[in-house]
Parts: sequence; structure tokens; C-alpha cells
Amino acid sequence: MANERLHLLYGNHDIAKRDKSFLEKNYYHYFSEREGRNISMFENIKVHEGLVLRHRNSNYRIFLVHGHQVDFINYELWRLTRFIVKYLWRPLEAFGINDPTRTAKNYKKKEAVAIKLNVWVAKEKHMLIGGHNHRPRFPEVGEPPCFNDGSCVHPRGITGIQIAQGKISLVKWSTKAKDNGILYIDKDILAGPRYLKDYLEIN
Repeated sequence: MANERLHLLYGNHDIAKRDKSFLEKNYYHYFSEREGRNISMFENIKVHEGLVLRHRNSNYRIFLVHGHQVDFINYELWRLTRFIVKYLWRPLEAFGINDPTRTAKNYKKKEAVAIKLNVWVAKEKHMLIGGHNHRPRFPEVGEPPCFNDGSCVHPRGITGIQIAQGKISLVKWSTKAKDNGILYIDKDILAGPRYLKDYLEIN
């Protein structure tokens, strides 16, 4: 990790990453068949439950979190949920029965997570970027600064929050085709850019 610029957060689907022995076994090295040996990959990487970004010049702070922390079933009961999803709901989904524990596919759960995160932001007066419910959100200036980066598992592209030069945007990366049929990856701005200070100075 040159310059320590890769920072990972875990969510309910990869909560095992909070265990250092899991990281040592699965992330520190990989086996290169060509060289016939283990090669260092993300040695000594740390995966966090949350991070605080601090702007150098203004000291503004932005809290980053996956968002499952406000979802009781996926936070407190994650082991049980993982077991049920793997051995009960996944086979039932093959017959068209939806998994009610999955926030991404349950509108009521999506809404409940969004409301809880918004309430926290309004109460704490702290900007937050989260995810978990897979619903991109880019609030208007004056609303609680609770952003949602959307989804990185959608088949037609991934969405994310981009912060650059003191501005914040909601972006989408997707595969596109040129006139000659060659495919390429491109970024579209879905919302913003807006100055961070417009959100942070009103809190």
C-alpha cells in the first residue's frame, strides 16, 4: 500500500475482515503460480468499522461507515443472519421467495436504515457517508448531510461518492461502447459537484 492510501471498511457481508487472523490468511499474500511462491499483497492492512476524514485546511470532519450498524439483524445478529442466508434463504430464492433480512432488496428495511442514519446525522451535526441499503443519496444543501454511496454490486455499473478539490459528487462507473464496438469504462456525475463547506458550515 504505497503511501497508505488504501483504507477499507467492513460491512455485514464481510465482517470477518475485522479479525486480524482472517486478514493475515486471505489478504497479506497471494500465491503466484507463475513464480511458484507467495507474494506480498496487502501486508499489514487494517480494515476498519468506520473512519473519519479530516480536511487539511479547514479541519472539517466526515464520518465514513458502512451503515449496517443501525440494522440490528445485520449488526448484532450477523452470525445468525449469515447462517440463515446461506442455508435457508439462498435456496428459497431459487424458488422466487425473497429474503426479508436483505436490506438491499427490502424497501421497508432500506427506508428504516436511511431514516436512522439521517436521525443520527441531524442529532450529532456530523456529515456522514454510508451505504448498506444500496440506495444512492445526495442531499440538498440545508438537509442533514447524510450521503449514501449506493451499490458496487449492480450489474450495470457501480455508484460511489467522490471527494476532490473540496467538492463532493455522486458518481457512477459503467461499461460503455464506442461506435466501433470497443468497450470502455466511463464515469458519469449523477449529482454535484457541491462544495463540502456548503454542507459542513451550516452544521
